[in-house]
Amino acid sequence: MSIAGVCLEKPGTKVALTGNEAIARGALEAGVAYAASYPGSPTAEVLGTLSRLAGNFKLYAEWSVNEKVAMEGAAAASFAGLRSLVVMKADGLNVALDFAGALAISGCRGGMVIVLGDDPNAHSSVREEDSRNLCKAIHLPVLEPSSVQEALEMTREAFSLSEDLKLPVVVRCVTRVCHASGDVELGELNRPLPVPDFTRDNRVITFGIQLHALQEQKLARAAEWACHSGFNSYTGPENPERLVIACGPCYMHALEALDMLAATGVGVLKLGVTWPLPHQLLLKYLRNASEVVFAEEVEPFVEDNVTSLAAMQIPRGIKFYGKRSGHVAGPAGPGIGELDPDILASSLAGIFGVKYETPGVSGRAEALELLGEKMPDRELAFCAGCPHRASFWAVRAALELDGRGGIVLGDIGCYTLGMARTGYNLLQTVHCMGAGIGLAGGMANLSRFGFDRPIVTLVGDSTFYHAAIPALINARYHNSSFLCVVLDNETTAMTGHQPHPGRSVTAMGEPARTVRMEELLQGVGLPYVVQDPYDVEATIDVVCNMLGQEGPRVLILRRTCVLAAVRGKQKARVYVDQEKCIGDSCGCGRFCSRVFACPANVWDAAGGKARIDEAVCNGCGVCASLCPQGAIVVERAVL
Repeated sequence: MSIAGVCLEKPGTKVALTGNEAIARGALEAGVAYAASYPGSPTAEVLGTLSRLAGNFKLYAEWSVNEKVAMEGAAAASFAGLRSLVVMKADGLNVALDFAGALAISGCRGGMVIVLGDDPNAHSSVREEDSRNLCKAIHLPVLEPSSVQEALEMTREAFSLSEDLKLPVVVRCVTRVCHASGDVELGELNRPLPVPDFTRDNRVITFGIQLHALQEQKLARAAEWACHSGFNSYTGPENPERLVIACGPCYMHALEALDMLAATGVGVLKLGVTWPLPHQLLLKYLRNASEVVFAEEVEPFVEDNVTSLAAMQIPRGIKFYGKRSGHVAGPAGPGIGELDPDILASSLAGIFGVKYETPGVSGRAEALELLGEKMPDRELAFCAGCPHRASFWAVRAALELDGRGGIVLGDIGCYTLGMARTGYNLLQTVHCMGAGIGLAGGMANLSRFGFDRPIVTLVGDSTFYHAAIPALINARYHNSSFLCVVLDNETTAMTGHQPHPGRSVTAMGEPARTVRMEELLQGVGLPYVVQDPYDVEATIDVVCNMLGQEGPRVLILRRTCVLAAVRGKQKARVYVDQEKCIGDSCGCGRFCSRVFACPANVWDAAGGKARIDEAVCNGCGVCASLCPQGAIVVERAVL
């Protein structure tokens, strides 16, 4: 992270920042005092940056137990008159929606900004989601940056808008903005912080129908502000007959696509404020247009709202083209996956009736065909030495030994890969954080209808603190019979090893009052066992034993994430003794390279034997304990 660039104090200086760093810088320039988040890509680095600068700027930063708690903490700071920031991905707004809806009615005091990271194409998420639909439903204004520079400027401006409206303001960024890099011109740092104050005279409530009326008035003011905001802009002829309405990075795609087509006479209206719509600004250009094309990520949010506006305000017919009409679409269809300049150019060519040939290679299939053996297959897999691989192996083996057709319910995290070969295709459900335990409780309660399969649910340690406790309490209360396996790698590994309540430090590096999951389980009254998954045989025995028990029970499989464990240490050397390896004759059927699915275990087709890729191997040595020939050797084991 470019910490030096983020905290460089000279206004007017240009520095290279990522979109997430630019958001952090914008918050600092606005004088943010309180920042909270639960880690989730694509926005995890915003709080990560602010937490490392907390001492420099006397701000408070925390990795909260979940997004709802993070939003509540940030709102408390706002109620006391401080500027606050809460950061999350789209899934996080789902978690925080209960409080967010109430907060949108009660309003806030100090400027409060909600940074939402949507992930078109689901690069690091289990699904695509367009959070603008939820923001509209709960009546929150939405700003959408199209560049790294705008990410800074919109974040900074959103605090002032929030204070003017007395309403939280959303800055919605997509992955291509969060993770992009660009030159950013820095503004003044606003360091003086007000003294927080919240007295008996302060009341921030959601009670009373009149608050809904006030909420609508705030949105009307936001729409008026949007009409004059510099974040909305227009490029092109004064009275265009053809108009492209674009937002976010799709604005850049639209400009590039029109250039690729050498299209002239087409206007491009960039919406930096996508809710509430700047009605008067839109009507100014819609009145002269005969064809309008929409470019946005992911769903036809702007398209639906603009076409509704036109239907009410413009009597003559306009031809609208977008995802809803099916004219703007990628290979998987409209509203699915990301747009890019090539996809948009192809869509515009079809709409405008001009000839366009995709430059170079078009389509994934053609690209792979041309690359051939130059691009070896690479499936999604656990890191070499990941303790989750050993945990999944043990659960799989125990279920086979149990023989009753046990089911395995999953959750969100690194271990979601348990749906794939790297986790032996064990997971049968994946929905949202903590859902696996609630599903397990529900299935366990079907025993009265004759459902008698053993039920196993897997959850990570960070997710355990985030969303597991209520479902476990419910299971204890109703005596739901299932085995909950906590895959405890002692960090929030998937998003960058952020600390959680089970760790001994906070986001700012200060000592923490660690909350041990064993103590929580004791408080709930649930029996538990702690086991090292690297001891695979013993783990299989423990799982087998616990599968035969009744009632809710918990198995904690604890081993530090291998990437954290080997950091700064000498890794163990693991190699295959070629004299002992019997290759294709092995009864395990190439176990080490094919079945165990560790990326460090490689099958040498030419030599007909296994080998270890020492550049990939992290030295856990689990494969050595499972090799039936004893051909895998571990030296200098340090984990």
